[in-house]
Amino acid sequence: MNPLREALRDLPDAIFADLLESEDAYLVLLDLPGVSTDGVDLSISGGRLRLEARREKSLPTEFEYVTEDRSLFLDAELPLPREATGEGAEATLEKGVLELHLPKSTGEAATRVEVSGG
Repeated sequence: MNPLREALRDLPDAIFADLLESEDAYLVLLDLPGVSTDGVDLSISGGRLRLEARREKSLPTEFEYVTEDRSLFLDAELPLPREATGEGAEATLEKGVLELHLPKSTGEAATRVEVSGG
C-alpha cells in the first residue's frame, strides 16, 4: 500500500485530500479553504513531505468569538512514495486548493565500473 495514501487518510477531518497517479508523476490535491500562498510552507526532504498551512482570519472589532469552528492550522509530515522525487516538484494554490505535482524518479542511470586485475 502507498504510504502517502495512508498518511492522507490520517489528516484531520476538515482537510480533504486526493492522490492521483500517472506514469510519470503523482498529483496531491488538498483542500485548504481560506489559505493564501503566504500561509503555506511546503518542503520535501529525505523522502518526506512537510506541510504547514495557516488561515488568517480578521474579525470586526465589535465582535468576539462565541465559538470558533473554522480555525485552520495544519502541521503535517507525510511519507512520499518510494519513486516520488522532490526534484522538479511544483505546487499551486488556487481557490483554496493546493495542487502538488511530484515527478517520479526515472531511476539511477547505470554506471559502468571498471574492474582492474593483476
